[in-house]
Amino acid sequence: MRVTTDLQQRDVGGLRRWGMLAVGTFAQAASAVTVHGPAFLIPALHDRLGLTLAEAGLVAAAPMLGVMLTLVLWGLVVDRLGERFALLASLVGTTVAGAAATLTEGPVQLGGLLLLAGAAAAGTNAASGRVVVAWFPPDRRGLAMGIRQMAQPVGVGIAAITLAVVADQSGIPAALVLAPVVAAVAAVAVALVVLDPPRPARSATTAPNPYRQDGFLTRIHAVSTLLVVPQFVVWTFALVWLVQDRGWSPGAAGTAVAAAQVVGAFGRIAAGQLSDMVGSRLRPLRWVAVAASLTMAALGLTAWLDWGVAVLLMVVATAVTVADNGLAFTAVAERAGPFWSGRALGIQNTAQFLTAAAVPPVAGLLVPLWGFSSVFLLAAAFPLVAVALVPVDHERDLS
Repeated sequence: MRVTTDLQQRDVGGLRRWGMLAVGTFAQAASAVTVHGPAFLIPALHDRLGLTLAEAGLVAAAPMLGVMLTLVLWGLVVDRLGERFALLASLVGTTVAGAAATLTEGPVQLGGLLLLAGAAAAGTNAASGRVVVAWFPPDRRGLAMGIRQMAQPVGVGIAAITLAVVADQSGIPAALVLAPVVAAVAAVAVALVVLDPPRPARSATTAPNPYRQDGFLTRIHAVSTLLVVPQFVVWTFALVWLVQDRGWSPGAAGTAVAAAQVVGAFGRIAAGQLSDMVGSRLRPLRWVAVAASLTMAALGLTAWLDWGVAVLLMVVATAVTVADNGLAFTAVAERAGPFWSGRALGIQNTAQFLTAAAVPPVAGLLVPLWGFSSVFLLAAAFPLVAVALVPVDHERDLS
C-alpha cells in the first residue's frame, strides 16, 4: 500500500487540479497516437515493405492487441500502486517500445514492438481517468471527464495529419518517431504536475468487491459495449460511404469525416457538462442511447432514399454515438471506488476494445450484401437495447 504525503492528503487548488486534467488529457492523447497511429501507415507498409493489405492491417492492429491484453492488469497496478506510478510506468514503457520500433522495418519485429508499445500505452486509460475522477468534485467531474475524453479524437487527428505524410516522404521509421516523442513529453509533464489523490485506509470493510454487491457495473459495461457498435460503424464506413455511394472525392470525404470528429469531441464535453447540471451520469447516458438509435435509424433511412440530409445526419451520428464514453467511464469509476476502479475501468475498456475490433470486419461483410443504409439501420438496434439496460434506478446521489 502506498504512503500518502501531507500534500496529497490536502485538497489541491483549482489551478493544480485543472493542470492535472490537462496533463492527463495529454497523456491519453499520446496513448491514442501510439495505439491508433499505425493504422495510417497501412499504405506505406503495403508499398514500402511489400505487405498485402491484410498483413499491413495486422501490423497496424498490433498496438490494439497489446492494449486489450493488458488493460485489466494495468487497472490492478493503478489500484495497488497509484495513478502517478501507473502513468509514469506506462508512458516510459511506451517511449522505450516506440523508440525501438523506429529502429526496424522488419514486419514481424515491427509488429512485436508495436504490440509492446500498445501494451504499455494501455496504462494511461485507467490512470488518467482516475486522476480526473478523484481530484474533481462531483459537480465538476462530468465536465472534466468530457474534456479528458477529447484526448482520443485529438490523438487520432494528430496521427491522421502527420503519419501518412511523413511515411510517404521520409519512410516508416521517421513516421514512428512521433509516438515515443509525445509519450516522453507526457511522462515529464506527469512527473512535474500529477499527484496521487488521497485514499482512505485500506481494510477488508472499505474495499468490498463491487461486482458482488449488485449488477450495476455489469450493466454499465453491457450498455457501453452495445453503444460501441454504432460508433465504430460510423467511424469505419463514413468515408467509404461518402466516396462510393455519394460520389465524393476522397479529399472532400476525409475533410467531412475530420470535421465530424471535431464535433464529436465537443459533444463529449457537452454530455459531461449536462451530467453535472442534472446531477446524474445515467439519465444523460440513457438520453444518448435514445438519440443514437434515432439518429442511426434516420441516417439509414435517408441514405436508402439518397437524400442529401444524410450527410448532415452522418455528422450528427458521429457526435452522438461517442457522447456516452465519458458518462459511462465516470459512472464506473464513481461506483467502483478508489480500490476497485482501476480494474473496473480496465474491464470497461477491454469490452469496448473487443467490440470495436469486431465491428469493422463483420460490418464489412454485410455492406456488400445489404448496402450501407441497411447496415446503418441495423446499428440503430444496438443502442435501443442499451436503453433498457441503463441502471438509472440504481444510481446513487452524486453529492
